[in-house]
Amino acid sequence: MTIPSFPRPVPTIGDQTSARDRADQPDGWAFPPGDRDALYSVISARRDVRRFRPDALPRSVLDRLLQAAHNAPSVGHSQPWRFVIVTDQIIREQAAVMADRERLRQAKLLDEQSARQLLDLQLEGIREAPIGIVVCCDRRTEAAGVLGRATFADADMWSCAGAIQNLWLAARAEGLGVGWVTLFEPADLARLIGLPVGVETLGWLCLGWPDERNPTPGLERAGWSRRQDVGELIMYERWEGIGPSVPVSRLRAPEPAAIVAVRDAADVLLTAPSSLGVLDRALTKIVARRGPGVDRGTLLLVSGEHLVADLGVSAYNRSVGIDVLRAAQQGASIGTAMAAAAGLGVKVVNAGTSSGDLVTSDALAPDTVEKLFEEGRRLGGELAEVGLVVLGEVGIGNTTVAAALACVALDLTPAATVGLGTTSNSEMLDRKQAVVAAALERAQASHGAELGSLKTLLSALGGPEFAYLAGAILGAAEAGQMVVLDGFATTVCALLLVKEHPGVVAHLVGGQRSSERAHVLALEALGLEPILDLHLRSGEGVGAVLAAQMLLTALRVRRSTAATEQ
Repeated sequence: MTIPSFPRPVPTIGDQTSARDRADQPDGWAFPPGDRDALYSVISARRDVRRFRPDALPRSVLDRLLQAAHNAPSVGHSQPWRFVIVTDQIIREQAAVMADRERLRQAKLLDEQSARQLLDLQLEGIREAPIGIVVCCDRRTEAAGVLGRATFADADMWSCAGAIQNLWLAARAEGLGVGWVTLFEPADLARLIGLPVGVETLGWLCLGWPDERNPTPGLERAGWSRRQDVGELIMYERWEGIGPSVPVSRLRAPEPAAIVAVRDAADVLLTAPSSLGVLDRALTKIVARRGPGVDRGTLLLVSGEHLVADLGVSAYNRSVGIDVLRAAQQGASIGTAMAAAAGLGVKVVNAGTSSGDLVTSDALAPDTVEKLFEEGRRLGGELAEVGLVVLGEVGIGNTTVAAALACVALDLTPAATVGLGTTSNSEMLDRKQAVVAAALERAQASHGAELGSLKTLLSALGGPEFAYLAGAILGAAEAGQMVVLDGFATTVCALLLVKEHPGVVAHLVGGQRSSERAHVLALEALGLEPILDLHLRSGEGVGAVLAAQMLLTALRVRRSTAATEQ
């Protein structure tokens, strides 16, 4: 069937360029050379002005400067800056006295020569400049409520500093001078201008027509310091000589050119960009790795038996896991039946039984971990040649195992990681937390710092299917294929692996978010947004299969959707 072509829809608002426009002329957003030269000239000629003429500023000029400040970038588009315009001479004189007092105090803290230089500096701008601007940061919104501040809580203050820089450059272009005075106790300045609690000041800007036109920065001219060569301040990849070494791994994420090429190809489709949301982002990773023709996948369902289940951490006996394995081998478990219905291949593996219960002894011998890991690695590579590798697991008690591993990988307590599992209750939850706590204490005492390594951790606190699945993920990633994770157990396997092979994360797709309390924490640690959130408790790869089915369908849709004319 020939797929028709249609004119490219051009939005009436926003970005009207196409991917082809941007590919043909990547520098097409640049300003004309004369404008660029003017910008760099303004940046180079910006000065901290200390002497001012008394002439008034036109209100229109002040408005332009404030608008330039307001156009600054702000974390989470929070726009936390506030500008208090001060023209009253009494307030300005009070501020000047505060600055003088602080200058004298700071001079006492310096050596004699530096103190004399500080006292010789001209700091009369607060009194002389016709306008003072106190730049404030309104921090009354909780950091967690602003995109980007939960991790860098002071990013709102940095945003205000960006606003100051915008105003400063605009003022220089207008021929005005700006002096930034921070010789204040912040609380004193806040009281002077009546700031409410939760609003902080970044200092006082003196603004006016300059009574000096210096070709070089004032402090540099006064011998206070010199301009360093920018080359002295640049390092590459990491801070030189400090920090842990980069993990050794052959695996790499797709080159940026490959990712952009996939997005360019999707841009010509007769649909809005990113119309499939999370699916679109996963499709981009798949196509960048294996091309647009991926149309198959295989459910790798791995079973393991855990002695820790005998400690009362599950509502089911270990025999139930054996029954599920047998059903899976016959294609009659819910996971294998779901895979067949989705058109996926199925590979069922019995990884065996653990040799320890975690609390009194290690789960597996080191040579067993090595054997299972390498077997999984080989099979993962083989399945990768067929299509998507879709993971599932069977094992009574394995959410307890996953919780213990997650405690180490995420540096969390048992209370933060242990969930109810399948049809558990609060009494059993308490028992699971106690078991995990005891297992962690024993493993730490037995292995110490070595517990941080992948295979030691799998030996001490893991289980047979965990070792096998970790190997399978690595094998599939080495073959350049995408791996669709299922629930808590498979995600923890990936999390452990990524600690030693960071490039693996580029091959992962979060299939679903399960009901296990720490599953979302493991996904977040991997930077994965899951495709589904159905509150599944079934395990056996059911969520991963459903996600894989959606991915394969979406890939077919991409191949069948009409293109647009550029």
